[in-house]
Amino acid sequence: MAGEVSGQSTSTPGTEPSVPSAAVPQRPDRTDAFWRWTAVGLVVVLALAALSRFLEQRVPDWVDGTVLEGFAKAVEYPVYAILLGLLGNAVVTLLGVRERIAAAFRTEFFIKTGLVLLGASINLSVIASAAGPAIAQALLLITAVFFFTWWLAGRFGLDDKLRALLASAVSICGVSAAIAAAGAVRARREQLAYTASLVIVFAIPSIFVLPWLAGLLGLPDEVAGAWIGGNIDTTAAVSAAGAIVGEEALQIATIVKVTQNALMGVVAVALTAYFTLHVERQAGATRPGLGEVWRRFPKFVLGFVAASVIATWYLDIVGGDGRAVIGVVNDLRTWFLILAFVSIGLEFRVAALREAGWRPIAVFASATVFNLLVALGLASVLFRNFSV
Repeated sequence: MAGEVSGQSTSTPGTEPSVPSAAVPQRPDRTDAFWRWTAVGLVVVLALAALSRFLEQRVPDWVDGTVLEGFAKAVEYPVYAILLGLLGNAVVTLLGVRERIAAAFRTEFFIKTGLVLLGASINLSVIASAAGPAIAQALLLITAVFFFTWWLAGRFGLDDKLRALLASAVSICGVSAAIAAAGAVRARREQLAYTASLVIVFAIPSIFVLPWLAGLLGLPDEVAGAWIGGNIDTTAAVSAAGAIVGEEALQIATIVKVTQNALMGVVAVALTAYFTLHVERQAGATRPGLGEVWRRFPKFVLGFVAASVIATWYLDIVGGDGRAVIGVVNDLRTWFLILAFVSIGLEFRVAALREAGWRPIAVFASATVFNLLVALGLASVLFRNFSV
C-alpha cells in the first residue's frame, strides 16, 4: 500500500550489498494487523447493509395502518443505508478505529458493480416502445439541465469537478450519474459523498410533492408519469412516486427514467474527453492523446451497456421465463448498491460540508426547480397523447 515502508534495504555504490530479504525482519504483525482491521471493517459494512435491507422490508409492516404507512412504503434502501452509514461513521470515529477499518469502505467498487448489474434491468425493447417521446425528452432535458447547472455552478464559483458531479446528478439519474462523472473527472470522495447526500435529501420529499402537484395541475397520468420520470433523481423514488399517481403513470415514469439512465454512458464519455483535453490542459498539463482519454474513461459504463444488451437478448430468447433470472440479478444489484450507500455514509466527513458551504445546496436546489419547469413543458408536449 502507498505510504507503507517496503521493508527492503537499499545500497549505494561503494557499500556492501543489501542483506538478503530473508534475513531482514518483515514485521508480519503490521501486515496481519492491516488485514485483520480490514476484515473488521468489512463485517461492519455487511452488518449495516443487512440492517438496511431488514428495515426497508420490515418498517412498512411495523407502521401498517398508521399515518406513517405511506411514507414508510415510499422510503427505499438508499435512505436507510446512508443514515446507518452515517451512524456507523460516528460510532467508529468515537471508538478511534475509523481509519484502521477504512480500507473496507469500497464505495467505488460496490457502486460500479451495482451499476453494471443495473444495466440488466434496462430492456432496450422497452425503451424502443417509447423511443420517440422518451428519447426526445431525455436528450432535450439532460442537455438543458446539465448546461444550466454547469453554468450556475460556475457563477457560484464551484470547483469544476463538483460542477460536473452536480450537473450529472440533477440532469440524468442522481447518484449513479454522479459516480460515472466522478470516475471521468477524478473527483474527490468527499465531493461524491456530498453530491449523493444532496440527491437523497431532495429525492425523498419529491416522492410525495410531485404526485400532489400533478393532481393540483390536473395533469393526465401519462404527462404526470413523464414529468416524474424526468425529475426525480433515483429510480426507486421514481417508482414510488409513479405508483402514487397510478399504473399508467408508473409505466411511463419508468420508461423515461430508464431512457435517461441509458444516456449516462454518453455523458461519461463527454466528461472524460472534456476534462482530459480541455480543463486539465488549461491547468498546465501536457496535451494528452486519445490513449489518455481511454485510460480515464470509466470502464464500468461499458459493462452497464453490455448488461443491458445481454439482458434484452436473453429475454427475447426465453421470454417471460427469463424474468426470474433477471430478478436475481436485480436483487444482487440492490445488495451492491446498499453496500455502496453504507460506505458513502461511513466515508462521509463533516469537514467536507464545511469546505463546500451553502453554495452547492443553492445550485442543486435551483437546478432542481429548473428541471421541474423544463420537464413539465417537455412532458406536456411530448406525452399529451401517448399511451402505453
